[in-house]
Amino acid sequence: MSDPRTDDRLIVALDVPNALQALQLTDRIGDAVSFYKIGLGMLTGGGLALANELKQEHGKRIFLDMKLFDIGQTVENAVRGLAQFDLDFLTVHGDPHVVRAAKEGASGKDTKILAVTILTSLDRGDLDDGMMRDGDIAEMVVERAARALEAGADGVIASPNEAAAIRALPQAEGRLIVTPGVRPSGAAGDDQKRIATPGNAISAGADHIVVGRPVWRADSPRDAALAIQSELAALGAR
Repeated sequence: MSDPRTDDRLIVALDVPNALQALQLTDRIGDAVSFYKIGLGMLTGGGLALANELKQEHGKRIFLDMKLFDIGQTVENAVRGLAQFDLDFLTVHGDPHVVRAAKEGASGKDTKILAVTILTSLDRGDLDDGMMRDGDIAEMVVERAARALEAGADGVIASPNEAAAIRALPQAEGRLIVTPGVRPSGAAGDDQKRIATPGNAISAGADHIVVGRPVWRADSPRDAALAIQSELAALGAR
């Protein structure tokens, strides 16, 4: 079981090939982490079974990062099915029709619907390649966040660079901000282009940070997680 004192502001991304490797990783980390993210890449490697085992047998909180996008009825049906796994967080794209459908699908469950604004792996050049409208990325993220929250999202996914601006939105009161693209000081950026340290992200207004490779690539994933927990503890309670 998780240590009740473990700070759940840290979410560790289990971006490994399959559920067996993920379980081995969580065993190595032990009670240093109470909240895990399972992404789309794990779906065919036993991701849903892993989510259920970590939740029901190990007492962990689960963030299922599916980034769902489709017509409203399809999203609603998918979320209704996924919510049966007693998930804590589930991501969908932040388009208002998707958010509204997801909230309907999660009705009656405790699953929080988090809206993706603009992926933290993208920069302005990537948006140009995708024929997205002109504009500053930070401004676009904040606008998408506002629209998603107005549509009923329980929170948003956004880079640490935009967390403060989103937290300042009237629509963000009482809502969650979860930030991927977080790297401890000295860690490689990998494929993330809009990044910050754990302390900076929380100080900017994030409720949770998502860290993957800097933890599971470490010689001691437990020690890497504990180092991040120490940084969060230094910030004080949320």
